[in-house]
Amino acid sequence: MLVRSDPFRELDRFAQQVSGTAARPAVMPMDAWREGDDLVVEFDLPGIEEQSLDLDVERNVVTVRAQRPEVDPSRNMLATERPRGVFSRQLVLGDNLDTERITASYRGGVLRLQIPVAEKAKPRKITVNQGDRQQQAIDPGQVIDAG
Repeated sequence: MLVRSDPFRELDRFAQQVSGTAARPAVMPMDAWREGDDLVVEFDLPGIEEQSLDLDVERNVVTVRAQRPEVDPSRNMLATERPRGVFSRQLVLGDNLDTERITASYRGGVLRLQIPVAEKAKPRKITVNQGDRQQQAIDPGQVIDAG
């Protein structure tokens, strides 16, 4: 469903631990699960205005971009832990998902994507012919007696 390939993940974690930011949450944390014939992905984006969200699909890569405005310089900030500016996250999807029919909704600071499983990837039944009849190739010009 979702291809998990991030060769730099451990390096990033190590860098966060060394720089003292390991306790800071990911910019765009997400959950993903299968629900019926859909893959559902939810991103936590508190404080993001809906009009700042941008979603793109190119081949089997979904890119989510969001923007949280910079802090007003007139504010005397006591803490600034929330990430500001533009940030993004990419998901590499498997070929078994239908990227043509992705739907998105945003409510309560959560962006939800529903990505249907492609018809070709859904399980299907195959009919088994029964009986003693032998299969044979039919010449397109041959007349067949159905009686």
